[in-house]
This record gives sequence, structure tokens and C-alpha cells, in this order.
Amino acid sequence: MKQQTEVTGDEGCTTVPKKTQLESPSNMNETEKLEKTVELSIEAGYQLDKEAFDFLSLVSATEDPTELMSKAIQKIETLKKKPLFIGRSLLEELVERTAPTKAPLQTLPELGITEGKKPFRSYAKEVEADLNIIEDPSSKLSSSGTIEDYLEYFRDRFKRIERLLRQRIDVRSATSIIDALKTPANTKLKIVAMITNKRESKKRIILTIEDLHANATALIPKNASEKLLKTASSILLDQVVCLSVVKTRSNLLIAEDIILPDIAQKSQHKASIPVHAVLTSDMHVGSREFQREAFNRFILWLNGKYGNEKMRAIAGHVKYVLIAGDIVDGIGIYPKQIEQLAVRDVHEQYKLAANFIEQIPDYIEVVIIPGNHDAPRKALPQPAISNAFLESLQESRKVHSLGNPCLLSLHNVEVLLYHGRSLDDIISTVPGMTHEHPEKAMTLLLKSRHLAPVYGGKTPLSPENRDCLVIEHVPDIFHSGHIHKLEYGNYRGVLVVNSGCWQEQTDYMRRHGVVPTPGKIPVVNLQTLETTVIPFS
Repeated sequence: MKQQTEVTGDEGCTTVPKKTQLESPSNMNETEKLEKTVELSIEAGYQLDKEAFDFLSLVSATEDPTELMSKAIQKIETLKKKPLFIGRSLLEELVERTAPTKAPLQTLPELGITEGKKPFRSYAKEVEADLNIIEDPSSKLSSSGTIEDYLEYFRDRFKRIERLLRQRIDVRSATSIIDALKTPANTKLKIVAMITNKRESKKRIILTIEDLHANATALIPKNASEKLLKTASSILLDQVVCLSVVKTRSNLLIAEDIILPDIAQKSQHKASIPVHAVLTSDMHVGSREFQREAFNRFILWLNGKYGNEKMRAIAGHVKYVLIAGDIVDGIGIYPKQIEQLAVRDVHEQYKLAANFIEQIPDYIEVVIIPGNHDAPRKALPQPAISNAFLESLQESRKVHSLGNPCLLSLHNVEVLLYHGRSLDDIISTVPGMTHEHPEKAMTLLLKSRHLAPVYGGKTPLSPENRDCLVIEHVPDIFHSGHIHKLEYGNYRGVLVVNSGCWQEQTDYMRRHGVVPTPGKIPVVNLQTLETTVIPFS
């Protein structure tokens, strides 16, 4: 039978259930830890005021409240004048004193820890959300996996990227492969084609190309220009391009230039007010290497309880948190993953993730999409994470769960949100691409106007009737994750951001030479599109 322990304070009282038999802290859940914490304070002769108890409830998902209470009691015992009530300010001070004070990035100088004495004023709290979903594949997925589905998928990709290519003045006169093969020898012409095979022989590059009606062979000779050889070396299989060719006496075509669909210089949309968006990804909750303490500091920062004055000012303008996939670490994603898991049930992983995300202030709009570690199917495009996994989160606060990829508008700023699985294919096949600079691989996707050009590589693709991975609409911000490396840049007016992670290096990463940059968060001012990086680890 449960008893009741009453905690009174100058602002009211809080009542929590108390078990007759209390377990050890390591085996208790968060509610039981709160009960134990209240008991510790009473045994020491102190009471908690309501604000102190609310603060303990807030941090209980990421901090052990019993340890925090023990520190508070030790602190009070050193005081000459001991208070009757334990207040929130003392607990906040103890939490913030445990935070690291490592040197910050140049983007945010003079990082310090605030004592929380100044009131936190949130500009974003008074701003009405302006979030519109432009494209979400979740409701459009219908593939049955037949051969005809695959044919239709690639036909759709070809037609749509061909339309993008023909918007260029230098491609409008392009002809079909059939017509090109009928022309006399030495005729110069342009054709739009998909690359279906690529091989190098004696410093020459041989491409097999096809369109909707025919195929041919195009040769990049060894005496071609350095620019053409560089472009050809980075060409991906299943990519749709325009080739400037010369017809030979046979059906061989000699390539003189390769024109990518690419994007034109963009005139950026910007918000009319200074609201900010946090871009993050790859939480990997459930992994032993999940940065629990760093993520807790991130949550405290969003609540105005962590950081120096400049950091808190930025936090006060955050209206959106966009999480680009891999909310949890999942089960059976890679060999021997089970050895790296702290939580071995995917439903429990999502419940733990919900404990963190629900502490984000309610006035902040949270958008999540799945990654390859999440519960939906692995093939792109992915549907949204099911409410069956997010039930506990959706009960506590509103979250926008969308498919991967998706396109959003935030105060007129358009954001392409994509987890980034195909970056593995780019990095492993294109010369010069590395895990150290994922923004360069992302830029190549923009140039290709497709998020996952390669079929049959590391990225599984579902043969939908419509290829949702074609980048028809050029965004203002292209946000991705997956690589676990924070890097960003600007390509022709598009802010390109790979947002790092919240996971320390695992054995699997170490074997593959991946060095992550966990706990560093890019924050974008939607009024200026300037990016500030804030470290929490």
C-alpha cells in the first residue's frame, strides 16, 4: 500500500507517492528517484519548495536527483545560517557547476556558466509559429517491389531531372541517343542520358549511357581537359547528366563536356523577425556512447538555465528544433551492435528519447524525421516514425513527425531535411570526398539534383511511382546528419549543414575511421541565415 509524502513550500505544496520499500538508486526509475530524493531532504531536516521540486522533475531524465540532493545537503551543512527550505537556485547552481568549461569554438567566444540570477526572457515564446510542410513522402508510399515498379521509378527520375537540365540555356537543344547515333561522323551535339556503367581503362573513362529509348557508349579520352576528367571521375552511377559529344564513324561518342543539372545562384528567403532554428541529428539514445550529460545541458540551455549571457540570449530566440534522424540507436543495425547498447529494446529506447525531448519548452516547435537506425523501413524515402513508438512523447508535448526526406517552410525560409544515408555512397566512391567534410558530399547532391543517385550501393531505395529524392525545389537550408561530423558551408546561396551527433565514438566508428564531433549544435538565425555553433560537451 502506498503512502503519501507531502512537500510544502512558500509557493504551495507538492505531493508525490512514496513506496514502503525503496530500491537502490541504480535500479530505480525517475519517479522512484524523486521519491528517494524527497526522503533524503526530510531525513536531513530540510524541505523542498515547489520550484525546487519542479526543477528536480525537469532534470530527473538526465541527472540523478538523489546525487544532486546529496550535494545540496553537503553544501547547506557548510553554511553558518542553514535555511529551512531547499530552493531551486541552489540546485541550479550545483547542476551548472558540473558543466564543462572547455575552450569554445570561434563562433561563440568567452563561453562561461551562468548562475541563473538574471531572469530568462524568451523572445520566441511570444512569437507565433510559422511552420508549413511543403513536401512529406509519408502518405505517398505505395511500392509493391515489382520489376515494373523499378522501371517506372527510373523513368520518373529521368524525366524529372531531364526537365531540370533543359531549363539551362546550354542544354535546351539536346537530342535523344537514337537521333545522335543517326548523325554523320564528326557531328557535335548534346544528349541527356543516365549513367548506367562506368569504368576506367588506360587512363580513359568509358561510360555506358541510356535514355528512355536507347543506350550508347561515351568515351572520355586520356587527353581530355583536366576539368572534364575531374568531372567524369566524380560522376555517379544512375546520375542523369547532359553530355556534349562528337559522333564517330561507329556508334562510339567522344565526350567533350559533362553538364550537371546543378542549381542556379539562389536568392535566399529570410524571416522578417529574428527567430532561430536548432539543427541537430543522430541522438542515438540507447547507445552506451549516447552523451546523456551533454544533451541535458542542451535541454537546460533551451530552458534558459545554462550558458553565459550571449548563449542564453540565443536560446531565447530558438523557435524550432529540427532533428534529422537516428533518434535512437535501434537494434541489429550493424554487426555486434548489441555489445554497444545500454538499452536493448527499441520501444524502451524511444521512451527514453521521449524523456529528453519532452523537456524542450512547449513554445518551441520540434520536428523529427527517421534515420537508418530508427524504426521505419530502411529504404528511402522513409515514412514518418510511427506513433506506436512516439506515443509517450506525443502524450507529453506536440511533435511533428515527418518522413525522410521532407521540405519545410519556417517563417518563409525553406529547409530540406534529410538524414543523409547516401553520403556513405558519395564518400566511398568519389575521389576527394571524406568523412571529415560531409558538406562537400552534400554539395555534390545539390549539383546532381538528387539525394541518392546511386542504386544498389549502401543506400536502399524503394521503387516508388514518383522519385521523392529528386531535388526539384531548391531550399534555403539543406540540413543533413548521418556522418556524425559537424560541418557547414554555402553553395550558391544554399546554407549546407551537416549537424554532427550526440554519440561518442563507438568501436564500429573506430574501425571505419569515423571521428565524430558530438555535442556541438549549429543554430541558424532565420532572419540572417547566420550560423552559430554552441558546444555542450
